[in-house]
Amino acid sequence: MDVAGTIQLIATMTEVVIAFVAFLIGWKKKKLYGWFIAVTFGIFVIFDLARIFALDVAADKYALLLLIACLSMLYAMWLLWKGE
Repeated sequence: MDVAGTIQLIATMTEVVIAFVAFLIGWKKKKLYGWFIAVTFGIFVIFDLARIFALDVAADKYALLLLIACLSMLYAMWLLWKGE
């Protein structure tokens, strides 16, 4: 595995950890923003796995997933701003 592949793998594993911790924040701490952060980073993991395994995903599906991830994080940030 080359350096770029190693970095990509480390980044993906980090995203998995972030998604899991955000899931725990949503579930255990009952914080709604945790669920939205988990969704965002879960989608990022899907992006990375599709790239790592060279899966054939249509561009419109990628675009839709990116929009969902962005909106999810935007809502999570709004909840944090409100102090929820």
